[in-house]
Amino acid sequence: MNTNGTERAVVESVLDANRRALIECVRGLSDENARRRLVISLSTPISLIKHAAAAERIWFQRFWAGLDESECDGYSRRDEGTFFVSDDETLEDVIAEFERASVRSRDIASRFALDDTKLNPREGTVSMRWTLLAMIQEFARHAGHADILREQIDAEVSEPPRG
Repeated sequence: MNTNGTERAVVESVLDANRRALIECVRGLSDENARRRLVISLSTPISLIKHAAAAERIWFQRFWAGLDESECDGYSRRDEGTFFVSDDETLEDVIAEFERASVRSRDIASRFALDDTKLNPREGTVSMRWTLLAMIQEFARHAGHADILREQIDAEVSEPPRG
């Protein structure tokens, strides 16, 4: 991780580290265990990754790039605030979807300066800096959720610890 570069390099490095941390919390789970619901909310290991992919599309593809939903990879109306994963999606499929969305987000973000702004109906005027920091916060929070779920699953099913 870049800890001593430009502001942009450090922010993007921390965001990428949080993306990786979220994936590493779930990688290696069976599809069955990735779908286990261990809390009251809809948070499961696989749904956290699906939600993160949706966040990438919503903020970078839809908001910053202004793409129509038909131009977004994997976008559906389910992106809006849900953790829905269809029955035919595997954990590896959803991880790949998140990784593709992250690559596209990096490309889109690189087209804007940190101080560039756009009006968001819910948040008001936001900068690219704010968006990158919001994604750091989002993915760090969900990596923590995923880590706790993974600990519960590993303890119950004796899956080998990741690492």
